Amino acid sequence: MKGLPGMFGPARAGVALVCLFAWLAATAWLRPLMSPDEGRYVGVALAMLRSGDWVVPRLDGLPFFHKPPLFYWISAAAMGALGVSEWPARLPSMIGATLAAGGLFLFLRRWADPGRAALATVVLVTMPFFYVGAQFANLDMLVAGCIAATLLFASHAALSKMNGGAWRAALAGAYAFAALGVLAKGLIGLVLPGLIFLGWCALIRRPRLAALMVWLPGWVLLLAIAVPWFVAVELRHPGFLDYFIVTQHFRRFTSSGFNGAHPFWFYLPVVALLTLPWIVWLAAAVRPASGTQAPRSELDWLMVIWCLGVLFFFSVPSSKLVGYVLPALPPLAYLIARAALGSPRGPVALRPTAIVAAALCIAGLVWMAAQPAPAGDRLRLPPGEAVGPSDQVLMLGAYYYELPFYWELQRPALVLAEWHSQAVAQRDDWRRELYEAGRFDPARSAALLVDLGNVRETLCVPQASWLIGSSSAPAVLPWLAKAHLVAVNGDTAVWRFDGSAAAGEDCLQQPARPASP
Repeated sequence: MKGLPGMFGPARAGVALVCLFAWLAATAWLRPLMSPDEGRYVGVALAMLRSGDWVVPRLDGLPFFHKPPLFYWISAAAMGALGVSEWPARLPSMIGATLAAGGLFLFLRRWADPGRAALATVVLVTMPFFYVGAQFANLDMLVAGCIAATLLFASHAALSKMNGGAWRAALAGAYAFAALGVLAKGLIGLVLPGLIFLGWCALIRRPRLAALMVWLPGWVLLLAIAVPWFVAVELRHPGFLDYFIVTQHFRRFTSSGFNGAHPFWFYLPVVALLTLPWIVWLAAAVRPASGTQAPRSELDWLMVIWCLGVLFFFSVPSSKLVGYVLPALPPLAYLIARAALGSPRGPVALRPTAIVAAALCIAGLVWMAAQPAPAGDRLRLPPGEAVGPSDQVLMLGAYYYELPFYWELQRPALVLAEWHSQAVAQRDDWRRELYEAGRFDPARSAALLVDLGNVRETLCVPQASWLIGSSSAPAVLPWLAKAHLVAVNGDTAVWRFDGSAAAGEDCLQQPARPASP
């Protein structure tokens, strides 16, 4: 990119990015999708690929507007090109992690020194938190990469302007990645890096640099990238913007009726535990400057306010999920590298620390792979059994997010549950997600979200039906004991109904057939 030769030399950038991506992506295929997050977001991407509708994300056939589409676009395109499997489904997270790590490396080579750039990058990509996040199919790592790129480009522009260098190309990059951050997870992709950049300008007493945030060409670029999708969806589904901005942003940030309620200090032990063993250097990283230490530079203060700003921002709301603070890891890696290189123990302890950290990354992945697989992966249909193109699939009392992925379902499933407002409001789970999605397509919602009282009418149809639910369901629904039990694994089972109602029979009274082994 013109104006950034010291930061983004093509050969250097290419080698660094390829090596980082290879480390972060090599083992992304080892484990099945985890429920609910990975199953949910990959399921939406797969539905987008199969439907050909690249504008409206859909969960079980219903408009799903919790998050914007960038993850779905990348994941769907990757599965379309490489086949439907776990590795391409997780590609957006790998890209986000590579963007954050590669951007940090190239930025520090320009504004710090090669040694600090290399060590900070090694620290970052061998943090178990970062490494596993790079292989987890949800939106957190993708937006973390966009936030990191936005801040690194904006800071490069500011430091270049302070030193009389070219800055406009870098600033355009900052606005472009802010727009992608908005498309990755909403306003947080713009608001969070903006607040951090403003805080940095104030902290280093360079208030004039804040004017970079109102650069007109940058805003034209940002709006041109981010706005068209929002306009297109609002035109197709009026009320989308109110739901997306008010409910999914402001209410989720300020209210306590959502998942993951934790105390203010929640992220401190989370970050400490998940960044072992590198976190042991933190005491030196935050030690007050003494006569033997160099004073903190503009770069140092950028990393301090970046790390602490992310932690504080996400500590304020009561709803907290672990992946929210992934954007704090690149600056934390820099602060650790700075402390380690300034410590007399650094030359001796760095190599063993890196080896232990890399081993913990692999061990963490192996541990995750050893966890019980989700129902959709465990419930493999036995030989001779397959869901036909006209068969209907019903999920009883739960939504199995990963099932469409592993069963290769071509049609949305019917979900049997209690759908009155009181039942929906009790928890922030699959029921609320589907219920709220159904508001944007009432006709399809009425066909797919079936009240338990209508189970007989739903099952007694000419085509075959497959019912997935708890293996203990026959204790509550005695007629299930007479159904065809196809497969059972742990607490989940599959029953098949052969559609005999077409001949006037009661499909809920079919003779039992032994389950396949």
